Amino acid sequence: MTIRAPAVDDRFYPGDPSTLSRALDELIPVKTEKKQALAVISPHAGYIFSGKIAGETFARVEIPKDIILLGPNHHGRGAAVAMMAEGYYRMPLGDIPINSELASMVDTSGIIAEDVTAHQPEHSLEVQLPFIQHLRSDFSLLPFVVSHLPYSSCVEVGKELARVIKEYGKPVLLVASTDMTHFESRQSATAKDKQAIQKIEDLDPETLYDTVIGQGITMCGIMPTTITLVAALDLGARQAELVGYSDSAATTGDTSQVVGYAGFVVS
Repeated sequence: MTIRAPAVDDRFYPGDPSTLSRALDELIPVKTEKKQALAVISPHAGYIFSGKIAGETFARVEIPKDIILLGPNHHGRGAAVAMMAEGYYRMPLGDIPINSELASMVDTSGIIAEDVTAHQPEHSLEVQLPFIQHLRSDFSLLPFVVSHLPYSSCVEVGKELARVIKEYGKPVLLVASTDMTHFESRQSATAKDKQAIQKIEDLDPETLYDTVIGQGITMCGIMPTTITLVAALDLGARQAELVGYSDSAATTGDTSQVVGYAGFVVS
């Protein structure tokens, strides 16, 4: 049985369960009205930087029992699209079971591979999980760590995930993990991120991909986001709503080099 241990607890978020729960209480607003969604796009920095955007984003949606989570590969380990297919993600708030039934439905004869090595050091998935656990403790997970891909491969993976969700026949929430522009001035980052945000709101994954790559926008989760939009469109998505946008200067006060954060709900 594979157990993926926490890699960034006590760095990106509190590792003590009680402290973490209190932090999540502050970051996740109480929403009386939630919507059923196909996908969420959420940032993955330390909670003092992006936790408010992430909390507000997850608070907007009904969390189903099954989650497919995609994040970028910051370490270069493992397969191009690395799926953890069995075992648990161990987290301070409790172990999260991998949905082996969903995993068994995924075609691994092409670009997707079963590979836990990419997951072990990767923070982009891990930091999302406490938000989901705080809102629903009894969910299962199918996680993917994604490296740089051509657009055609993003389409291939997105359509494969949509096929699996359709055949599964139960509600599944797609979650794409991404930060926006990295280490540019607030003025530059905001201008670049505005372009990417518009393409997400337009539900236009191809133009989003081309804009981010062509304009040199350092959106680290462009591949997971593109895949998620492709899958959501195949599942009937009609709207991508921007929940909020901020940057690291809101915490540090330093506008000379910021990282941008955005949250979206796709329905």
